[in-house]
Amino acid sequence: MNNSPVVHLKSLRTFCAFVATKLSYFAKSAQQSMKYSCQFICHTNPLFIQVTYFALISFAGYEALKVLNSQDKSNTLKDLDVLFTSVSASTVSSMATVEMEEFSSKQLWILAILMLIGSEVFTSILGLHFVRAKFNSENSFNRRDQISHVDIESINVTNFDPTASHGTKDGASFSEFHLANKQHVDPKTTALLGTAVTVYLLITNLGSSLLIYLYLKLVPDAQEVLKRKGIGLFLFSVFTAISSVANCGFTPVNENMIIFQKNSGLLLLIIPQILVGNTLFAPCLRFMVWSLQKITGKQEWSFILEHPKAIGYRHLMSTRKCAYLILTVVGFIILQTILFCSFEWSSEALQEMSSYQKIVGALFQSTNARHAGESIVDLSSISSAIIVLYTVMMYLPGYTSFLPNYDDRYSKDEKRYNRKGLLEDWILSQLSYLAIFVMLICITEREALTTDPLNFNVLSILFEVVSAYGNVGLSMGYSCKRLLKQDLRCKDASYGFAGRWSNEGKMILIIVMVFGRLKASNLKGGKAWKLR
Repeated sequence: MNNSPVVHLKSLRTFCAFVATKLSYFAKSAQQSMKYSCQFICHTNPLFIQVTYFALISFAGYEALKVLNSQDKSNTLKDLDVLFTSVSASTVSSMATVEMEEFSSKQLWILAILMLIGSEVFTSILGLHFVRAKFNSENSFNRRDQISHVDIESINVTNFDPTASHGTKDGASFSEFHLANKQHVDPKTTALLGTAVTVYLLITNLGSSLLIYLYLKLVPDAQEVLKRKGIGLFLFSVFTAISSVANCGFTPVNENMIIFQKNSGLLLLIIPQILVGNTLFAPCLRFMVWSLQKITGKQEWSFILEHPKAIGYRHLMSTRKCAYLILTVVGFIILQTILFCSFEWSSEALQEMSSYQKIVGALFQSTNARHAGESIVDLSSISSAIIVLYTVMMYLPGYTSFLPNYDDRYSKDEKRYNRKGLLEDWILSQLSYLAIFVMLICITEREALTTDPLNFNVLSILFEVVSAYGNVGLSMGYSCKRLLKQDLRCKDASYGFAGRWSNEGKMILIIVMVFGRLKASNLKGGKAWKLR
């Protein structure tokens, strides 16, 4: 009896040792499983990663929007419209099937988060983290001091150049450590670049929010517009800033920027926000890296500037490419502004504006037509020539540029293309996919095309599809006044033309938005098809 406590104590110790051994084994197994999962994610098909990411955030946003109550208790949003809006925000498309003021303040914050994490700059940061994860996993297996530079296309999140070179022919000091044999990049350099892009994201969004907020506080008439609608200045400032920098195009008000068309100061503040978040992101990033190199003197910054291709980051371009990109972007804006003023100067849409306000408004509209989607006019009221011009502008990718005698990548692309096998032969061009989408929507909306031809016509459908594919968000809308037979039940709304489509048409447009957000994976599609 006296030995009973001792026996129990020994049994307890044996049990504890057994449990500790099992827990240790379980922890090691879990660690190995996580390692292999990370390796699988990093090495799997890039398109699969991209689709998974946008699907997850879109459905998460959909659930969050459904949980939160809408602003109008009597107006319950349809599930498909909520999903459509969530996908539109996460793909920064700003296509709308419901009016923005139907969402509560909490729902608007959810949309702001979706726009932020779906933006080009944010997803590029995720891509850089995938780079580091892949480098670290390879380093743990190979036990090397340096990590081989790998094809960043295999782990990109819509932001890495599939045609990026794996080396460079430029000589450089510091290459013994960072680019040994033109095939190695120090992961610390990638981490440093990721930090710089993160700071860039914070500065642009916080700075833009502050500027808009200060403008609203200093300009009473702009402030009064929001007070009448019951929208807080802070919410409007942050939401609009995130939307502008992300090039989404959503605003918390139904009329978008039409109600601020006379507030030229606000429009001038938003224009650079739109440019630094997309079309001029690459030149701005290079200027930031150059500034950091001058201030800190770190050799890592010099390496990034001298070897942008070795880094493989799509938004990191050479000085020459940045210069051509800036000239192209500015040229497109000037061209659109001149044509817009020529055709619309005396139009009804601008009749209450002064000459200065018209010029600023034309500049703002031209900047948005490329990728952002905010608007100061009702597009259904402008000339068909401008509609066609905007359709072309929306189709062009953000980094479209004119590069005379600058084709140093084509031979390498052809070699890579030829190695990918017969599967590439079946990939169509972007124009082919657009044609397919337009035909499908014409099929789903064939009844409306017959009974309501002034609203439902091929041009308006094409404009909507290209806008969704380009993740722009401009829309010609729908007008009850254009009905051949007047319907008293028809009420005009400020949401886009897609809001009047059938459920099948909306589902197709959801696919178009996601497909357009991933179009960087198919910029070289259709090469096997020869037209002679």
